[in-house]
Amino acid sequence: MHVSSIKIDPYMNVDAGTMAPTEHGEVFVLDDGGEVDLDLGNYERYLNISLTRENNITTGKIYLHVIERERRGDYLGKTVQVVPHITDAIRDWIERVARIPVDDTNEVPDVCIIELGGTVGDIESGPFIEAMRQLRRRAGKDNFLQIHVSLVPLVGEEQEQKTKLTQHAIGVVRSAGLSPDLIACRCPVELEQASKDKLALFCQVDVENVISVHNVSSAYEVPMLLHRQGLIVLLRKILCLKSVSPSPSLIERGKQMWDEWTGLLKSQGGLSETVSIALVGKYTRSPDAYHSVIRSLEHAAMRCHKKLNLIMVDSSHLETPTSQERPADFHKAWHKVCTANGILVPGGFGQRGTEGMIAAARWARVNKIPFLGICLGMQIAVIEYARSVCGMPGASSVEFDERCADPVVIFMPEIDKHTLGGTMRLGLRPTLFQPGSDEWSKVRRLYGEETILERHRHRYEVNPEYVERVAAQGLTFVGKDDSAKRMEILELKDHPWYVGVQFHPEYLSKVLLPSKPYLGFVAASAGKLSEVLRDGASGGRGGVGKEKEMMTTTTTTKEEVDGGVGVAMNGLMGMSLGTATDTTGPGMAREVNGVVVPVQATTSDQGE
Repeated sequence: MHVSSIKIDPYMNVDAGTMAPTEHGEVFVLDDGGEVDLDLGNYERYLNISLTRENNITTGKIYLHVIERERRGDYLGKTVQVVPHITDAIRDWIERVARIPVDDTNEVPDVCIIELGGTVGDIESGPFIEAMRQLRRRAGKDNFLQIHVSLVPLVGEEQEQKTKLTQHAIGVVRSAGLSPDLIACRCPVELEQASKDKLALFCQVDVENVISVHNVSSAYEVPMLLHRQGLIVLLRKILCLKSVSPSPSLIERGKQMWDEWTGLLKSQGGLSETVSIALVGKYTRSPDAYHSVIRSLEHAAMRCHKKLNLIMVDSSHLETPTSQERPADFHKAWHKVCTANGILVPGGFGQRGTEGMIAAARWARVNKIPFLGICLGMQIAVIEYARSVCGMPGASSVEFDERCADPVVIFMPEIDKHTLGGTMRLGLRPTLFQPGSDEWSKVRRLYGEETILERHRHRYEVNPEYVERVAAQGLTFVGKDDSAKRMEILELKDHPWYVGVQFHPEYLSKVLLPSKPYLGFVAASAGKLSEVLRDGASGGRGGVGKEKEMMTTTTTTKEEVDGGVGVAMNGLMGMSLGTATDTTGPGMAREVNGVVVPVQATTSDQGE
């Protein structure tokens, strides 16, 4: 089936672009440059689709849209109110975006998953819940499925499963006019039959419609967990999916993907060898700030048949002041870096912790430890090389020091210095490998193409005036933009793996098709780079070649033999038709008479 997705965030921000990663988590970037919630990244990875900025709805975006219409006079002098004008705008937005093709077939989606974030009872969620109520009525029978996701905690010494929180949350949802069809219970251990019976009795659903989403050894095993509980049969029954007839090629594609997925999981079962990666960053106390980075490392480690041992290192702990103020933190951080198989410096903003990143990049370069720099990490590698090798001790970025002696990293001239939201260099852009790099560049060999497409999000770039001086000393810029003025990829020739990229390759990484820079980095760290290079890789968009037609991502779908209907679920709370996600509270929809009718799911505050 062709599946699309919409994420609703009730906050007032127009988008996620200006939100702090320590508070909100990673900002995910789409092809069109949309800065959105990280859950959109989950949907893209799991469904193997490309979404747009309009697939992320926020309160700020809806209110801005309605106010702009009011200013133009579109409402013809009427009093503009939350109901019906805001709720109509939400409903119309969903129905319009749900029809937009999102995969390589360019066909209108059969299903649209809608995830309503926030918590039941929140003031800001009210208009969206009302819009979903109206949408359910408009969709009609058999065209709307609501899944309620809630936590079932263990209480007391006996670890008794308590269902009262879920019962109360569903009562609140019902009072708003929505009635869940399925209840997904997030719990540490498998939901007991007595708990299922109680929830079915007091929440007015059949017992088989209460799904246990308990902890398993890996989030990637959850699709099989749900399949064993008969979720496919439930979805076919509730949505009358026998009327949807996927093409034979689509069914075959799903079967092949499922075989590859289950085969990959089986190959991971007996692994004992690990690969240790030190992630040296600014936001290590908030792992969600590096959500896609971590997922990409997992994808690459699975491809290399290694268990990932991810070591988070606060870059400020590597700096000299920490050695004097908190020596224990200093030595502990350096022990982590020195014993890691590979060192990764991800993106970030601001000066804090950058000297620690520079120190880590130098350690990796001098000691021949595999290194990968992403966005800011690439700029860090240039600064370190300019200082240590090129005789420029005052080299820095104007982001850190506007008056530095050698500004090897500068603010891009076309970027607005006063407005923050949506003003960076964003979205999918080409990178061209330079002549001669095909003779030795490992990263080019992995991509297998002369021109690649990757997603960007940055305000600063390597200063073109210093490129020749740095390159003359051995730091080669093997990839540049289509104007040949903007540096995109750097690589050291005589090093196991020392690569920096200005773009964010993690935004296009898939479980069955890992990002090429991450794959090369993890393979080098695991001592398997020669093997990976020998196997070869298809190139193209972010290194995604023909495999994209047959593969999905970080969890997967299960194709039903007689109907081609795929169902799976994430490692946390999300559930969907035709895919798997690690988000909370998605809903569903299907196409009826040419109209895609979405479905909403709510999430209780206890289930967050």
